[in-house]
Amino acid sequence: MKYYDNILETIGNTPLVKFNKITKDIPALVLAKIETFNPGHSIKDRMALKMVEDAEKQGLLKPGGTIIEGTSGNTGMGLALAAIVKGYKLICTLADKQSREKMDILRAMGAEVIVCPTNVESDDPRSYYSVAKKLNDEIPNSFYPNQYDNISNRTAHYEQTGPEIWDQTDGKITHLVVGVGTGGTISGTAKYLKEQNPNIKIWGIDTYGSVFKKYHETGVFDKNEIYSYITEGIGEDILPKNVDFDLIDHFEKVTDKDGVIMTRRLAREEGFFMGNSAGSAVAGLLQLKDQLKKEDVVVVIFHDHGSRYVGKMFNDDWVRDRGFMEKEKANALSLIKNHEDKPLITADINDNIIDALNKIKKYNISQIPVKEGNEFVGAINETDLYQILNSTEDYTSAKVKDYMSKPFEFVDSNASAEEIASKLNKQNPAVLVKTRNGDTHIITIHDLIESINS
Repeated sequence: MKYYDNILETIGNTPLVKFNKITKDIPALVLAKIETFNPGHSIKDRMALKMVEDAEKQGLLKPGGTIIEGTSGNTGMGLALAAIVKGYKLICTLADKQSREKMDILRAMGAEVIVCPTNVESDDPRSYYSVAKKLNDEIPNSFYPNQYDNISNRTAHYEQTGPEIWDQTDGKITHLVVGVGTGGTISGTAKYLKEQNPNIKIWGIDTYGSVFKKYHETGVFDKNEIYSYITEGIGEDILPKNVDFDLIDHFEKVTDKDGVIMTRRLAREEGFFMGNSAGSAVAGLLQLKDQLKKEDVVVVIFHDHGSRYVGKMFNDDWVRDRGFMEKEKANALSLIKNHEDKPLITADINDNIIDALNKIKKYNISQIPVKEGNEFVGAINETDLYQILNSTEDYTSAKVKDYMSKPFEFVDSNASAEEIASKLNKQNPAVLVKTRNGDTHIITIHDLIESINS
């Protein structure tokens, strides 16, 4: 039988997958290192386990102890797996900009989660760094891994991620592209790869609001570079010891907007349902595409899974609220979305007027298309019925065909809201549209008003 003794043994050996669409304008072969195949769905499983195991060997973490860590969520998940298997308690401090999904996942895995403000200095007692350190000082038999300065973080990637990439590319890798946060992934992987081939280029992806790029290029830690940003998982307002700037050839900054939009594109165009840092990494790569040649082999590391960002980067309203995506222009198909699951109410040409009236009352609608067999031959609306019922004529035996008006016009399924609005008036209160599956639906002025308010 083939099985693992525990979940920790499944960490590592993640696949490389070729891009097929988004990088079509890049002459090089571009491959994604899909770290979501780790059991905690992120690359942080590697370093989390390494930090715990090294702490055990050094006597810093004893049986029944408590692990306390400041995290953006993914390291916390890796630590949670280690804590479950090895019998430790776990407390995670997170900045409040992190996604709700990350917090909920950590709680689901048994961690205590403490949410701290984002917009404070790193040495502010309220920051998630400071809170983690304070708890470590106060709680007996506790261990603070400190992923930013704990070199075990970097070592995990030197021992695992780097050798995997070298082996998977048969030593042909020419460029490594990595989003930089704690610096462990890029520095550990880069160290191994450059030992094999010092000509391999290491490109670190940074975000606006982070100090990395300017510090790398000037040696100046400029606090004016620091401001709040939306991008998760990369960029820092500190200089973690795990970042080896000598191993990184270039830092490329990517805007919040470009990172978010590319994250969404990865899912829709490549099937890569990844986190925010993956989008930033690919956006940065595209900004540098002119530096690549046909014979180059580029590996982009994808850190974590898109399920942790469903309420943010993959939520259309969240993206629009931040000005990253224009409101989609309404068309015929979007106008019927509130009643697309309901059948179209119609009248037969030979129905009694009373039957048509009862349908209008029952379904609370204003007009009904009239059919003869499978053909739409007319329409009748509440105004017509009101005039009929208030006349002196005997309408008890009246038929729909005797009072119907001309049939509603059909519009193309992609017709814009403006085009449809131009066709609607008192004489023509509705139009019809066929969906892709062949169903017919009605569009009224009410639908147009609803689209304006949505």
